[in-house]
Amino acid sequence: MAKYRISGIWKNDDNVIIAYAFHTVAENAMGRAVKKTKAQAIALLEINSNSATTWIWNYSSAKWNVGETVTVVNGSSGNYLRSNPDNKLTDNLEHLIDFDWIAP
Repeated sequence: MAKYRISGIWKNDDNVIIAYAFHTVAENAMGRAVKKTKAQAIALLEINSNSATTWIWNYSSAKWNVGETVTVVNGSSGNYLRSNPDNKLTDNLEHLIDFDWIAP
């Protein structure tokens, strides 16, 4: 069983998410961000014992906050990652940090 935090995204020229910044959660530590393609991210989270939550930078407190649970959803155009489906901006993880300008 592996636990992950997702802190950021990469998008293509059509503004579609193509990759995610995954961090491995250890008992007393958090792994550095590893870029996972959309397919890799979906494969990791389709393993029943694996789980992920968003990891959101809180600018006011200058620390990371654990966000919402992330699941794999089968949509009309294929599988994708989504957090709690309640019609909020956070549903499709587009609210996470845009890593395009940080790490190509």
